[in-house]
Amino acid sequence: MKKIAVLGATGMLGKPVADELIKAGFEVTILARNIKKAKELFPQANIVFADLASRTTLSLALKGQEAIYLNLHIPQHAKPKDFMPETTGLLNLIEAAKENNIQRIAYLSSLVKDYQGQNNFNWWVFDVKQKAVQILKSSKIPYTIFYPSSFMENFDKGGFMNGNQMNLAGKAEAKMYWISGSDYGKQVAKSFEVLTDENREYNIQGPEAYYPEEAVRIFIDNYKKKRLNVFKTPIGVLKFMGKFSNKINYIYHILEALNKYDEKFVSQFTWDELGQPKETIKEYTIRIQK
Repeated sequence: MKKIAVLGATGMLGKPVADELIKAGFEVTILARNIKKAKELFPQANIVFADLASRTTLSLALKGQEAIYLNLHIPQHAKPKDFMPETTGLLNLIEAAKENNIQRIAYLSSLVKDYQGQNNFNWWVFDVKQKAVQILKSSKIPYTIFYPSSFMENFDKGGFMNGNQMNLAGKAEAKMYWISGSDYGKQVAKSFEVLTDENREYNIQGPEAYYPEEAVRIFIDNYKKKRLNVFKTPIGVLKFMGKFSNKINYIYHILEALNKYDEKFVSQFTWDELGQPKETIKEYTIRIQK
């Protein structure tokens, strides 16, 4: 498989994967709704319009492709009855993939979604994540599913940095194995090189395990573009404010799960097949400033 369509490439985690696929020599086609943004991020790549809500556009976009990589997400402001890219959208994509004889679908899932049902935790977003895995496994198309720990991109592109503040909420009970999007992208590229028609599920974890506060301190110590300070919010405050805001309610639930999830190292099989991640938090922080 050399021709890979990437859906979600303009997102925080989709771009480093698409970049690594291109570097690895694959013929990458970016499927996007925002063509202008996609062209700005990938000036040398083939850009094609596609919308998960439209099977027609998906079918047209997948003509001539051999495999698909999916980086989907549920918007923080979403409600349970909204259109869900990872359920209805995924079903549309699978039908379009069958029409075009796609040989493999690779999908970015979540490791922390497995916290669902523990300590009476119940969140509709994790139900959607789990259903997406079931949909993909029942598609009869060879699949690769990645279950990642926390990404370093969250420090500067995600939820931690806000102006001169690095936001923390609650207290984590277990360390997280932080991984950079670039290292993950290399593993994704390797998976397309080594897999044929078998199904695979990979846990994705980085080389270092730190509590969020430890990880943020390392980032701050090596970040020179501006002075950063840690700002801590009690998790209960987010829980209360979440009653009035879908976005804050989303943030509360994901942080509650991340803080309580007892993450163990479970990625040796992934490292053996796809290579061991190398980039540390310090190295990531230095690299993004160049």
